[in-house]
Amino acid sequence: VKPLYYSLHHGRLVFASEIKALLQDPEQPRALHEESLFHYLSFLTTPAPQTLFDGIKKLPGGTWLRVRADGTMEERRYWDVWDHTSPLLGETDEAIAARVLEKLRESVALRKVSDVPVGVFLSGGVDSSTNAALFSQGDTQRVRTFTIGYDGDYPSYRNELSHARFMAEQVGADHHERLLSLDDLIAFLPRMVALQDEPIADPVCVPVFYVSQLARQHGVIVCQVGEGADELFWGYPSWKTSKMLEEWNQWPVPSLLKRLGLHGLQWCGYGESIHYERLRRGILHQPVFWGGAEAFPEALKQRLLSPRLQRQFRHLTSWDAIRPIHERFQAKAWEQGPLQWMSYLDLNFRLPELLLMRVDKMSMGASLEARVPFLDHEFVQLAMSVPEAVKTRGGVVKTLLKQAVRGVIPDAIIDRPKQGFGVPVQEWMQGRLGTLMQDTLADFCDRTDILDKAAVLDLVRRQRDPRSWYLFNLALWWKAYLA
Repeated sequence: VKPLYYSLHHGRLVFASEIKALLQDPEQPRALHEESLFHYLSFLTTPAPQTLFDGIKKLPGGTWLRVRADGTMEERRYWDVWDHTSPLLGETDEAIAARVLEKLRESVALRKVSDVPVGVFLSGGVDSSTNAALFSQGDTQRVRTFTIGYDGDYPSYRNELSHARFMAEQVGADHHERLLSLDDLIAFLPRMVALQDEPIADPVCVPVFYVSQLARQHGVIVCQVGEGADELFWGYPSWKTSKMLEEWNQWPVPSLLKRLGLHGLQWCGYGESIHYERLRRGILHQPVFWGGAEAFPEALKQRLLSPRLQRQFRHLTSWDAIRPIHERFQAKAWEQGPLQWMSYLDLNFRLPELLLMRVDKMSMGASLEARVPFLDHEFVQLAMSVPEAVKTRGGVVKTLLKQAVRGVIPDAIIDRPKQGFGVPVQEWMQGRLGTLMQDTLADFCDRTDILDKAAVLDLVRRQRDPRSWYLFNLALWWKAYLA
């Protein structure tokens, strides 16, 4: 889960786990990689092997790089989950659930091994609660748990503190929590950009840093986190919609009717909507699902770009960035269903380039190591060996994992509605944050030829669109590293 960045310039190869280390080289060029920017506007991050720095690359997960004396480079994939799956086609749901729990218990125990204090990030959801419960089993010492909330409830994000406290009580945890405010977010922005190296356009970077800092302040050096469970067991409610759309996409509907639907959406003013974008993909025989975190649909992305970049990228879409992953999926996957595609894509892209980058860089910024039990390679291999029908029994998301841990964690945790970890950006944009975003983005647009100022400020001022954060993060990064 650790990144590796490298650069080949002036006859030498330099590499490090942080871009800022490469930038200590006075001969390292500093320039924007514009095609990576184009894809960043779709995915909130840059697809490996590129970064937003022209000339600095990152090694994709599961690959190695050979650099020869003449400067030629060869990149090869040494691990792919489909090479290590054994389809569980003849086992009952109960037997599979028991295997999942057994392997997860092993994974949590393995990541407890340390000569320094270890704790658990606890949100009160299924994943973190399972971590805390399994961590505490057979231990004479109380598990130390850490939770972040906000100084109030917001329409876009309601605190989960009560659920975390309840779970902490169930396992007898030594529990700690902190409330964040808008002041905390604004104060952290300069350090956030420095820690990111390149934009990770997810505002959850903020609470991840503060919960890491909280753990460190209480003497904990290592924490277990819950990343990976939703991708392996289909825990995102939106995936049900994507699955339905992928299945509809296979219906023998004449292309003419689909194109009429596109024109109808355009005529009704929805040409920049995700609905238009998904129908467009279907017409082109592309998967509807391009990842668990999509920022701007292709049409809106084009409008946000400066006229120069609109011309430069008029024939490009971000399908080009994920096409190689889809080709591997089609060539290797033992089951070609839409949910297997969603898992595989996010395991190869969103997890390593966004979610794991987020937790690694923010936790290490607080001198804390994050460990990920759900992404143990043997556990991933087991989870990806489970047929779609077993994981979606009864149309319930995450049904297999919930079945596996029922009795390990309380039913009240398992059966409550899912709530993702978030930040109330939309509400905070109504005040000082919105003003700061407007001023920062206006200055960025005035000083560069990257984004269209009118389109950007319309997004921030008139629409108060929380996706403005993605552009704001980009502008802060540019000012810190390239201005």
